[in-house]
Amino acid sequence: MLVKRGKEPGAGGPDDGTARAPGGRSLTVLLTTAMAFSMLQLFVIGALGPRLVGELGISRTVLGLTTTAGFGAAALLSPMAGRLVDRVGPRRCLIALLLLTAASLALIGAVPGTGVLLLAVALGGVPQALANPATNKVILAAFPADRRAAVTGLKQSGVQFGAFVAGLPLSLLAAGVGWRGAVWAAAGTAALAALWAVRVLPADRPSAAAGPSAAVPSPRDTWRLAVFSLLLGCGIASVNTYLALFGSQRLGLTPTMAAALVAVLGVAGIGGRVGWSRVAGRPGRAEALPALLAAGAVGAALLLAAALRAQPLVWVAAVAVGSFAVSANAVSMVLVLRKAAPGRAGKDSALVSAGFFAGFAVGPPLFGALVSATGYGPGWLLVAAEFAAASAIAVPLMLRRTGGPDA
Repeated sequence: MLVKRGKEPGAGGPDDGTARAPGGRSLTVLLTTAMAFSMLQLFVIGALGPRLVGELGISRTVLGLTTTAGFGAAALLSPMAGRLVDRVGPRRCLIALLLLTAASLALIGAVPGTGVLLLAVALGGVPQALANPATNKVILAAFPADRRAAVTGLKQSGVQFGAFVAGLPLSLLAAGVGWRGAVWAAAGTAALAALWAVRVLPADRPSAAAGPSAAVPSPRDTWRLAVFSLLLGCGIASVNTYLALFGSQRLGLTPTMAAALVAVLGVAGIGGRVGWSRVAGRPGRAEALPALLAAGAVGAALLLAAALRAQPLVWVAAVAVGSFAVSANAVSMVLVLRKAAPGRAGKDSALVSAGFFAGFAVGPPLFGALVSATGYGPGWLLVAAEFAAASAIAVPLMLRRTGGPDA
């Protein structure tokens, strides 16, 4: 069972490494910005990939390895990052996140070839690993319980906003000043965001390193959410990586229209993360949502397979993947915030994030190999199976919701 929290920080109890401070709009925007920057380097490489391939002479295979390098590093580092956030406090870690993002982007902008590119992306795995543990602990410390679910949904939507920024404003900037100039501009913006974080974030508690609950193991259902996130990440990453290519190669869409599919998915993901997280804030709802959202994602993957015969269905499928699959990750974070034992929010957030990142590292290579061997139809059926398995893993959460610790 998930462990019921002790005193909530909003009620005056000690918590999670930051001094209690009222959470406002500025802090919410900062947390959303931090989430956007945490994965921006991977979105930038995806959006500017054709320019990188042309100038640096790297292969499409190597370009694809950047995703595995970034998410693989994030998955491996997440447990360590969670312990670090619990030990030193989320304020220091969020400032470090933004500075490391700036360093990773600056290195990408100066990259001379393949080796440095993979190194820069691996360095970017550190901000990814820090993002959820640090932002979740700030939410616990700075926002009252009745606002946490909504704020969590907003900050989780930052990841999708980062994809939008890389796909449109930075791409347009690259057309004018070159891809290196655009990446360096993003690096400078991340450094400015770090200065903003210094001013806005509440101070870390001096006693953050002395957590008596550090030896308490993660509750069983946190591990369940980690496995759920692994399967969910496999499916989402496959769709993210191959949706535009599917539209172009098999459905006959123009490159612009194929890219628009990804934009539609991203916008649906923003709305879904915000909306479903608000629903998860209502009593008894959060535990039921992971299984239901993953089940909805199964339908979305089946629509992608059906689009091979009815092309317009691909647009419905893109909306459905964003609304269900992408949104389920935000609901997982709402559950972690609600159920983490005192002093363990960083570690438990990191555990669930590690599962999600591992799915992103593993899913696309499996999908790509299957598509190369059998075609896109079986590939989308694999994604549907991954979402179905995620839904099955989450069913016990739904069955226990009436008798769990929150009841």
